[in-house]
Amino acid sequence: MQKLKRILALLGVVILVAMYLLTLVFALSSSPNAHNMLMASIACTVIVPCLLYGMILIARVLGGRNSTDTGEDEKNSDDT
Repeated sequence: MQKLKRILALLGVVILVAMYLLTLVFALSSSPNAHNMLMASIACTVIVPCLLYGMILIARVLGGRNSTDTGEDEKNSDDT
């Protein structure tokens, strides 16, 4: 499960970096549709991270997990 989380986190980072690069490309291009693509790209760079954060919060609440996944419950159960 940890490996899957790391892969998904890395994929998220790659997608965010690609969105930022596309924003720069659209800002510098002279295409007739460049303004519309730039506005869409700027909106996505704000909306996508906010949606991902919201989904993580909802998953944490619905999953019944605490805010950090440190495995403290496993440590405490071994001591007793």
